[in-house]
Amino acid sequence: MTCKIDYQPAADLLDGRIILVTGAGDGIGRAAALAFAGHGATVILLGRTIAKLEKVYDEIEAAGGPQPAIFPLNFEGATLKDYHDMAETLDKEFGRLDGILHNAGILGRITPFEQYNPELWEQVMQVNINGPIWMTQALLPLLKSSPDASVVFTSSSVGRRGRAYWGAYAVSKFATEGFVEVLADEVEHLGTLRVNSLNPGATRTAMRKTAYPGEDERTLRGPEEIMPTYLWLMGPESRGHNGEKFDAQPPKRG
Repeated sequence: MTCKIDYQPAADLLDGRIILVTGAGDGIGRAAALAFAGHGATVILLGRTIAKLEKVYDEIEAAGGPQPAIFPLNFEGATLKDYHDMAETLDKEFGRLDGILHNAGILGRITPFEQYNPELWEQVMQVNINGPIWMTQALLPLLKSSPDASVVFTSSSVGRRGRAYWGAYAVSKFATEGFVEVLADEVEHLGTLRVNSLNPGATRTAMRKTAYPGEDERTLRGPEEIMPTYLWLMGPESRGHNGEKFDAQPPKRG
């Protein structure tokens, strides 16, 4: 569970790389898209709200980053055909993918399992694990076309040790950790593709505020402050790390 919070990325760390970021419209996804573009990557902004993606697109262009691309998609309603159509479009446009940050996710409800709504459970699983899995399957040929590709799945502390009332969210993150181990083992022989999980930790986001409504946000790091680990994982210095669990923040003491 290495933390690279003190990593100092070179300005050209991601020059020439093509990286897809899901949930890129706000929060950690937005911060990652801006950070990747700021270090030279062409970023594909994926999310369900076009207006938010357009705003991030404009921010990247205003900062002088490589021209990004927008790909609207909602995991909740996406089908296998949508993922394969997406792969075909990206293949025609770019010919390969050098990275995917699976950041999109929903919380569901923090409630006793006895009271958990089955439809909400299915929705959380669809957005947090099923959709990302099938999208990754469709995009694997593009990742294999890269000489150095990195796939990062967003995990959580409750996906590494279960906690009461976290229900579908925690289970979806346990599933994420398991899938990372399976896929990492399958691609190990390639030597050009790595798959890892990353726990952002307590970060100042809308999801965090929903989960902990009484928390003082001033005690939390902002999304921009946890980007060193994200940059390290997407850059060439993380080669050789495959199937591992990373943290974007050091563990809390006390």
